[in-house]
Amino acid sequence: MSNIHEKIEQELQQAREVCDVAGGTSGECAAAWDAVEELQAEAAHQKQSKQKNSLEQFCDDNPDAAECRVYDN
Repeated sequence: MSNIHEKIEQELQQAREVCDVAGGTSGECAAAWDAVEELQAEAAHQKQSKQKNSLEQFCDDNPDAAECRVYDN
């Protein structure tokens, strides 16, 4: 996950530089900030999808518990 945060920081810096050079209302500035927003949305999506429910957390801590048994038929 830290890789996407590094990429976000790089895109933030690039967006600031583009907006300073091209102007805050330019198309290049808008596109640069769109790239930042897309990366931030992806980071949020990855964080949300990795959360475990309480049973999964319990089974990680207690893999031998009866509730955590997996039967293959």
